[in-house]
Amino acid sequence: MKRKNDLLQLGWLILRFGIGISIFLHGLPKITGGAETWAMVGSTMSNFGIDSGHTFWGFLAAFVEAVGGILFAFGLFFRPAALMLTGTMVVALITHLSAGDSFMQYGHALDLLIVFAGSVLIGAGKYSIDNKFLPKIA
Repeated sequence: MKRKNDLLQLGWLILRFGIGISIFLHGLPKITGGAETWAMVGSTMSNFGIDSGHTFWGFLAAFVEAVGGILFAFGLFFRPAALMLTGTMVVALITHLSAGDSFMQYGHALDLLIVFAGSVLIGAGKYSIDNKFLPKIA
């Protein structure tokens, strides 16, 4: 039984790390793109009736993807990171749906939304920084 749990935890580590690094790489060009990129990304908030502060909202989304991706990968402050990534994917999904995009265009955001929302419930797992140093929040 212990071996089965160890394999489960190892599997979760591989998934968590791979997805975290992937979202980090997705957010990296946004965070390094500067104010023009942030304003473009943040303009999606118009779908929610927010027509100002686009640079701020874009920076926030880029920050969550880049920094949140690293936190997710290493399992540090995992649940808050997963929750923020969930919120970012909700905005991305609604943006795609509002534009009338097909599943081929919004499927990635939907997949990540499901993964991040489920991760909030699952937690970082045995092989994480949270589990090693912050067991009360793991």
